[in-house]
Amino acid sequence: MNTITDTNFNFPGQQSVYKGKVREVYTMKDDLLIMVATDRLSAFDVVMPKGIPYKGQILNQIATKMMYATKDIVPNWLMATPDPNVAIGYACEPFKVEMVIRGYLSGHAAREYKAGKRTLCGVTMPEGMQENDKFPDPIITPATKAEKGDHDEDISKEDILKRGIVSKDDYEVLENYTKALFKRGSEIASQRGLILVDTKYEFGKTKDGEIVLIDEIHTPDSSRYFYAEGYEERQSKGQAQRQLSKEFVRQWLISNGFQGLEGQVVPEMSNEYIETVSDRYIELYENITGEPFIKADISNIEERIERNVLGYLNR
Repeated sequence: MNTITDTNFNFPGQQSVYKGKVREVYTMKDDLLIMVATDRLSAFDVVMPKGIPYKGQILNQIATKMMYATKDIVPNWLMATPDPNVAIGYACEPFKVEMVIRGYLSGHAAREYKAGKRTLCGVTMPEGMQENDKFPDPIITPATKAEKGDHDEDISKEDILKRGIVSKDDYEVLENYTKALFKRGSEIASQRGLILVDTKYEFGKTKDGEIVLIDEIHTPDSSRYFYAEGYEERQSKGQAQRQLSKEFVRQWLISNGFQGLEGQVVPEMSNEYIETVSDRYIELYENITGEPFIKADISNIEERIERNVLGYLNR
């Protein structure tokens, strides 16, 4: 199973490289960024030992499609995608918060609710809800952006402003953009017979001071989707919802005794299980985009990426 889990490119004009949980970002001269989506899999803020075939291509291509589908309402950093795993765009100063928005009581919010909490990131959640119920209105529950290997942490809007992480004026822009993107993402999902349950957005500021959308958007790594068909019936019966997200990986890890807690060991993922994860990501791609997934040539992924990026830079 050929995957790309680490890169060591040296592009002409390269100034530095940053390696995140999943993406590797090469900073070039002239305020250009080259972002490589690897096949690394992260869950509970821990990078799994093995890569997932085609995962980087899937995330990069979904994010690209969604960037183009939302650029009329929110400006973004993207300039080009010269390779299935690569996005190139403007360098930005990232805000040190992730703007998480939730339309439904699911995932982390549901776990907190089940533990008896009724406030998340300073936002009050109504009494009497059951897991996967829809909120009366979407709620924004920000998280501090973690460095590699650290856990993202919930934070309230009040704390963000009090600690000066984001200015009041900028935060209002982030809030408005987050709501607009979630509305558009929900409309796109609805056209595909899906429900956009929750997601996160990351933003940065260009050297000209413009706030733009960066990183990924509406991918199965950053978002949770339900199938719309059967949602109401399942809720009325208290049944689990059919999901399109990497929640299935989290549940597999939980069932094997791992939640990213201190002292826990990542369970061994067999090649057979990794193939099923790859197949699920392909299913996610096809459902989210409504298009068949075309597998890129993975016989030598690094060589392919280098060739395509150099071709773009030379142009």
